[in-house]
Parts: sequence; C-alpha cells; structure tokens
Amino acid sequence: MLVRTTCHFGPLVSLLICCGLLSAAVDDPAGNNADQRKLLGRWDVTVHGKDGKYPSWFEFRLSGYRTLVGSYVGQFGSARPIANVEYHRGVMRFLVPPQWERRSKDVVFEGEWVGDELRGQTTDDKGEVIRWEARRAPDLKRDGEPSWAEAQPLFNGRDLEGWHARNPAVRNGWTVEDGKLVNRQPGNDLVSERRFGDFKLHAEFRIPKGSNSGIYLRGRYEVQIEDNFGREPDSHEVGGVYGFLTPTDNPSRAPGEWQSYDITLVGRRVTVVLNGTTIIHRQIIPGITGGALDGDEGAAGPIMIQGDHGPIEFRSLTITPAIERP
Repeated sequence: MLVRTTCHFGPLVSLLICCGLLSAAVDDPAGNNADQRKLLGRWDVTVHGKDGKYPSWFEFRLSGYRTLVGSYVGQFGSARPIANVEYHRGVMRFLVPPQWERRSKDVVFEGEWVGDELRGQTTDDKGEVIRWEARRAPDLKRDGEPSWAEAQPLFNGRDLEGWHARNPAVRNGWTVEDGKLVNRQPGNDLVSERRFGDFKLHAEFRIPKGSNSGIYLRGRYEVQIEDNFGREPDSHEVGGVYGFLTPTDNPSRAPGEWQSYDITLVGRRVTVVLNGTTIIHRQIIPGITGGALDGDEGAAGPIMIQGDHGPIEFRSLTITPAIERP
C-alpha cells in the first residue's frame, strides 16, 4: 500500500494512488502476470520539458518472482537504481531521489500503456507537470563481426571544419592551436557533423590536473575522461561508460601527459583500450548516459566531446567506420 499521495499528477494515476490501488508486488507470486511482463526491459524515453524535449531512459526487471525494480537515467548524471516500481492494471509509478537535479523532492514518473508505448507525466525542477513517452529500446544485436573501411581523420588539424557547438546560444571555447583541438575555456560540447553506426575510434588527448571531459559514442554513450590517476576503477571515472560499465583497471597517466583511447562499438557491445590496456572487453551498454544528445538508439549518431566541464586537448581523432551490410 502506498504511503505517499501525489494527486497533482494525471487524474487516472492520481485516483489509483489516492485510493491505494497500486501495489509494489505483482498480482501473481509466480511472476506469470502477462500484462506486467510487458513492462520488463529497457525503454528509451522522451521528456517534453518547458525548454524543449530531452532524452531519458529506464529499465524494469524482476527481483525474485514478485517485485519490480529498475534503473533510471535522467537528463543529467548517471544511472541510478529504482528500488520499487508500483504497477497495477497497466498503470505504473516509480520514484528516485534527486541526483544532480536542482530539487529537494523525489523524481516521480507515472504512466500507463498507450498501445505499445508508455506515456505519462512527471515534474521538472520547478514542480511543473511535464509529459513523457517511452518506446522499447532496440537490442542492437549484430550477426557476425563487421568488416571495416579505411581509417579516416575526424579532425583536420587546421580548423573546426566538420564540427559544431552543441548549443549555439552558449559560448564555444573550442579552438585549434598548433595543430591541436583545444578547449581551454569550457562552456560547450563539440559535435561531429558526420554520424556513425558501428566504428573504431582512436583518440589521443591530455588534460590538466582536476579536469573532466568525455567522449560520447553516437552522441549517446559517454566514455569518461577525468583526472583519476592512481585511483581504483569506477564506472563514473576515467575509462568507464558513465554509470554503467566499470573498467577492470586504471592505467591512466598523470595529468599533463598524453593518453590514448581505442574504442570499438558494435551495436551495444563496446571495447575500451586506455593507453594500450584493455579495460572493458565486449561489454553491453544498457542505455544512454546522462547528457546524451538523443535517445534514438537505433539510429547512427555523431561523436560528441564533452566541453562544459573542464579543459582538454586532442592531437589525434581518427575513426574507422564499419562497412554497411547490404
């Protein structure tokens, strides 16, 4: 039985909540409730905020045979656990504590089935009601190993041709200095004009002490770059797929030294090599990470370099696309 009421949300959901009809456990202890099982899996979410739409993500699964739990990624930050998903007769509700959101109250999502989609309401940091819809995320499985085209430079060493700032209304601190791509005055992410499906990416970079950046694969999955020299591996730190995949080792170098990434992405399966050491090997990326450009996981996407956190410079950015199959 719910102990909270949030009757300012949609009338159908609010009525069920206020009447105590939602239950944290499934109707069938054996886990055979077909309607509930439709909810299980990963979902790409579009939230319609007051300043425009942005991507989100959640996953639902069973703990044992009776209790729905899950994971959630918001507009910013990392994946966080959902301890309890309340579901009854096609209506669901979950909440998570705030992470980087500028609010003191929980983030609450409420929704119901509309055909094969989930649709509902949540609130923004100002407490205003906004709507969302969710579509089942694609599995992105590939048949066999890809064939590869020739390696191609992403950065020409002369100017920013082939790149644009993520937000044209925000200062762009990216410049070219002595043949290097440099972000000395953080403020804007940098997005490639070209879009890619499966690929191999080689990047040579260096950061000053305390800096923080990252490379977004297809504009959706951040491989973290951060000054974490000498620390234990963590999914939120250098080499991690932010909040999802933890490296096996931390072979990062001291700030100010040149480092390299070799990243292979095929479908959802990623391999990350940092400074010649394989730290993530053919692991599945569950979903988008915070700050993603969009949640259209089935589509090709750009390379995006995080530029709103800290300084970074690149002396090489090279991509090897997979050859598209007929």
